[in-house]
Amino acid sequence: MKPKHLAVPYVGWLALFVVAPIVLVIIYAFTTPDGAFTFDNFARMGGFTRVFAASFRLAFIATVICIVLGYPMAYVLAKENQRIQRILVMLIMLPLWMNFLLRTYAWMSILENTGLLNRLLTFFSLPAINIINTPTAVVIGMVYNFLPFMILPIYSVIVKIDNHVLEAGQDLGANPLEIFTKLILPLSLPGILSGVTMVFVPSVSTFVITQLLGGGMIILLGDLIEMQFLGAVYNPHLGSAIALVMMVIVIAFVIVMNKFGDGEEKAVRL
Repeated sequence: MKPKHLAVPYVGWLALFVVAPIVLVIIYAFTTPDGAFTFDNFARMGGFTRVFAASFRLAFIATVICIVLGYPMAYVLAKENQRIQRILVMLIMLPLWMNFLLRTYAWMSILENTGLLNRLLTFFSLPAINIINTPTAVVIGMVYNFLPFMILPIYSVIVKIDNHVLEAGQDLGANPLEIFTKLILPLSLPGILSGVTMVFVPSVSTFVITQLLGGGMIILLGDLIEMQFLGAVYNPHLGSAIALVMMVIVIAFVIVMNKFGDGEEKAVRL
């Protein structure tokens, strides 16, 4: 058997479960229930501008928070000895071993009006706060579920930075701030861009988090698409058009991130 024949099962799997669904989405997006070609499905998306804006706004906020929280954690983790690194990496990955739905349900019990957070505030004679069923709760759920996908790529890049490069910067008179801003930060940019992609893309398309922590009151793109396929407003053609547009936007975002990352890597090498 030739080596290229070993790829046949993978190619078949890819065609059946990746290519075929995308082709069906494209066909549904450009057709009517009668099978006629139309652009009407895309024209009707003008009524969902606020949903698109809300989806990208909350995904952007969650991504920025993940960068602010994740970069220092990744940096500190990379500077520990290997034994501590293994333990901390395991702790970071530990929540990922639990079902996504269960993790989100756990945050419901924490944030609800009679949940753990408000009970704790009441215990200390502080006023209760209403977070559940708000955009804040949705962002908290996004950050919690996707933060590891920001930490791990950044950590994997920082830990590979050669210490001799940093020592050379010190020998040339750079202070710790300059070493970080001119060496460590640019060299770790590929990890940041990878983390941004891995957080932003699932955040903009999530629907479980909005349904559980948003109580169905926060409608994002994932919810809108689900409503077209499973809700009372069943319209798979409109749902496919929305999914196709979101897919194109996400692909464009990934391409821009990759191009930006390539440019930064070349600048650092120069």
